[in-house]
Amino acid sequence: MTIRDMIRSPVQVVIRGVLRGWLGFSLQTTRWRLEATPEARTLLLNEREGGGKTGLLVAFWHEELALSPALWWWTEPRNPSMRLHVLISRNRDGRLIADVVAPWRIPAIHGSSDSKGKNKGGAAALRRIRAVLREGHVVAVMPDGPKGPRRQVQQGVLALAEQVGAPIIPVGIMCRNIRAGSWDRMVLPLPFGVGKIVCGAPVSIRKGERDEARQRLTAGLNAASEAASAPAGGRGERLFPMPVGDGTAEKGGTACGSFLWAGLATLLAPGLTAMLRVRVRRGKEVRERLRERMGLSRAVRPAGVLVWLHAASVGETVSLLPVVRALLEGRPSLRILMTTGTVTAAHTLMREFPREMVSGRVVHQFVPLDVPRWVRRFLAHWRPACLVLTESELWPNMLSVCGSAGIPAVVVNGRLSPRALAGWRRVPGLARWVMSGLTWVAARSPEDAARFRVLGAAPVFCAGDLKMSALPPVCDPVFLRRAKEAIGGRPVWIAAATHAGEEEAVFAAAKLLRARIPDLLTIVAPRHPDRGQDIARLACRTGLTADIAPRRAAGLWPRTSDAVWVVDTLGELGTLFRLSRVVFMGNSLLPANGPSKGGGHNPFEPARCGCVIATGPATGNFEEAFEALAGSVTVVRTPAELAAWAGEMLGDPVVAEERAAAGMAAATRDTALPRRLADRIGDLVSNG
Repeated sequence: MTIRDMIRSPVQVVIRGVLRGWLGFSLQTTRWRLEATPEARTLLLNEREGGGKTGLLVAFWHEELALSPALWWWTEPRNPSMRLHVLISRNRDGRLIADVVAPWRIPAIHGSSDSKGKNKGGAAALRRIRAVLREGHVVAVMPDGPKGPRRQVQQGVLALAEQVGAPIIPVGIMCRNIRAGSWDRMVLPLPFGVGKIVCGAPVSIRKGERDEARQRLTAGLNAASEAASAPAGGRGERLFPMPVGDGTAEKGGTACGSFLWAGLATLLAPGLTAMLRVRVRRGKEVRERLRERMGLSRAVRPAGVLVWLHAASVGETVSLLPVVRALLEGRPSLRILMTTGTVTAAHTLMREFPREMVSGRVVHQFVPLDVPRWVRRFLAHWRPACLVLTESELWPNMLSVCGSAGIPAVVVNGRLSPRALAGWRRVPGLARWVMSGLTWVAARSPEDAARFRVLGAAPVFCAGDLKMSALPPVCDPVFLRRAKEAIGGRPVWIAAATHAGEEEAVFAAAKLLRARIPDLLTIVAPRHPDRGQDIARLACRTGLTADIAPRRAAGLWPRTSDAVWVVDTLGELGTLFRLSRVVFMGNSLLPANGPSKGGGHNPFEPARCGCVIATGPATGNFEEAFEALAGSVTVVRTPAELAAWAGEMLGDPVVAEERAAAGMAAATRDTALPRRLADRIGDLVSNG
């Protein structure tokens, strides 16, 4: 090292530190939004059904180089198995950039095209890129770098993509900034702004088509940059790089979390037994089958391969029904063990598979509580070949005991809400322990897939939402005929799955409607039928009815003079949705100071029956479902808005039919999903 190098070295250290600090502070305090085509998102997050490794190139103009870590910080938590590498030239500026981003886990691949007899590391870089792509990772390239001309794609990047056979995703990144006076007008981020990352459609380069590919890549990059420069809209989200470490502390935390959870569940076992007895008195457990919740059963295990599927309640059970049917079809030796956590879900299963349950092809049990000893009893008796969980039913001891017994566990229709993700992240060791017990996760949406990956699950792929492929809810023809006889030709609308505090808004809307439609009948079907009597009395107290409203559970039918009919029974929404196409879905229009903040209910069930739907704004538990139904659903925020919507739908059947048809098309667009999932589960059993 020369004296000049010794003097320059401390200066470079300071420069690198200042640049790294400024970039990190500016990018992390910016609120980012990401917009990506479905193809780009699938590649970035490896969301192809069936998983697998897919390497790719991401390209952005050289001027956006300083902003590029934002894309990585968005992608890394959502796809922890992927690593980003950046192709940078060997010159001094390239080495400086590499030193700045290295602590952020963005290793550099140094090299550019060899030319004029000079070795610029092109051959070595190509070998390294091939190795990286084979591992399914990402290489970032700047098609107009390192010296321009600005925004002109150079031949080197096209040749690279052609040789490695990887698609290129054109990316545009922009945020609050100032621009340098360099040849590329380098963008330097400023803190506390709003930024946007736009990923365009991937560009594949085939041999002999470089000129066409250059045009497509140039157009894609320019379009992405222009879209990123447009106002971001909304606040976006903060991006914080994950902590650097070797994972030792995390492994220790995992072991500690698993031990504590197992010990806590064992200590609570006597209290859980007492809780079960209380639930029996409340009608939420079956006294004769209470021992099933402790892993004990009087039922005989059927001969053959047994697949264990678990669903918490009615909604999850209904979504699994097509998968069960697909598993049974063409697999005569296969048997299904279905566990549920609620009595109503058990009744749903018995209603759907009466012959299969008599023959022993489908067996129902109440799921054992998550006590290690109870789960081991259950497994020793039933000896399932695999465990299939639905949505967010992730019980640590259940997964741990299955893992110890060599029973693979998977998740279908995987769902993790932002609130659930936040809860799991408070116990990262426990979360990683749980996720490590999963063989694969079939998430219902890209957002859910990303949240599972954040917690450490792998592989995760976005299969689609089972609620969009289920059959319409069952209809009781006897009940339907009798109800139509009682109602006659009166106009009817339905408030389905309402919660405490919500009926006041429904009845206020009904009063406004009856001023225009005097013979209108409002049917209220509460989510919890035990509230039926209170709701019937509330209709009288609000002045909507002169007497207490008739109730289905009491065997009463609506008379001509009745303005309200309370259907406080279970499993009859499918019939109600055939009585009227105008449906308000509850748990969404609740008072701000009430005991519940809402979350919505599954809108696909009425949509599949040809209903037009309204909902309140609190639909966080079914956000993707309501987005999928889009224009066929109306969001109302007040009783007046609810009354106006219902009046329009009742008064204009043509509009109602058009919206209902759009909703039905969206709710039934992926009928092949149950078959695909059944085949994956079947492969899991056969391979085991």
